[in-house]
Amino acid sequence: MSSIALVEKIKENIAKVIVGKEEQTEKLLLALVCGGHVLIEDVPGLGKTTLVTALARSLNCTYSRIQFTPDLLPSDVTGYTAFNPKTGEREVCFGGLMAQIVLADEINRTSPKTQSSLLEAMQESQLTIDGTTYPLPEPFIVLATQNPVEHTGTYPLPEAQLDRFFMLLSLGYPTHEQEIDVLRRNMRSKPVEALEPVASAEDILALREQRKKVLCADAVLDYIVQIAEATRKDERIRLGVSPRGCIALTEAAMAAALFAGRNYTLPDDVQRLAQSVLAHRIVLDRRSGVKGETGSSILRSILREIKVPAVS
Repeated sequence: MSSIALVEKIKENIAKVIVGKEEQTEKLLLALVCGGHVLIEDVPGLGKTTLVTALARSLNCTYSRIQFTPDLLPSDVTGYTAFNPKTGEREVCFGGLMAQIVLADEINRTSPKTQSSLLEAMQESQLTIDGTTYPLPEPFIVLATQNPVEHTGTYPLPEAQLDRFFMLLSLGYPTHEQEIDVLRRNMRSKPVEALEPVASAEDILALREQRKKVLCADAVLDYIVQIAEATRKDERIRLGVSPRGCIALTEAAMAAALFAGRNYTLPDDVQRLAQSVLAHRIVLDRRSGVKGETGSSILRSILREIKVPAVS
């Protein structure tokens, strides 16, 4: 099966549950193929958890959900060693991170200490428990959700952890017709429970290898670096895009080209993904926040100012 056919098959399966979110679904798959992690930020009830569950059910991969609460401990996330009285030995009890697809639900409701327990797994795809390192199964992806409205009892993610997320997505409200469709589908049963896997872990790993073969011209690389440099020089921004952000945008553009059936990237791929990949990595100057500007609005103005290269 071709890469395009495989991606479309997964998207169609997820669309049986999630109505009208084709762009977000594709970006979720882009992150999976790039080995990145995704933060889904939106108000309650828009289907964040359902989208992640639909993705997990569409792939024949192990799935774990961690409900982040104020009393959650780092060992609940990573794991711990315990004494087994039957064998007389210490055994490893893995936490929720030992899975291929991990849902970190309401990640901003737990303490910074517990949030930081994700960093090693997200960066190195491994866990360290009592001094011993364990590799995580591949493909591995953390899909975190958070509610941007409520602030009581929440702990904002630090910049260092936000930078570990490959993308930040928002679902948004459905249209009138889409919401009617949602009501019809959920009248008598939950569609997500009926989903069957349409792809395997091996399929995703094969897509990752194909992505590595996509070409990225020097002109496109120069365009990406120009965008990052502009964020570092802008007076409205305190911290601009890091090299990690440039790498993520390059990989995302390569995956987008693969999904489009091309073996080369275009500046259009960069423009389409720049907001999702870079905006959450920008830390604004305090004066910009007072004026109501956001990382997304400033990034849009930067993209308008930079000349788009011609790629042959």
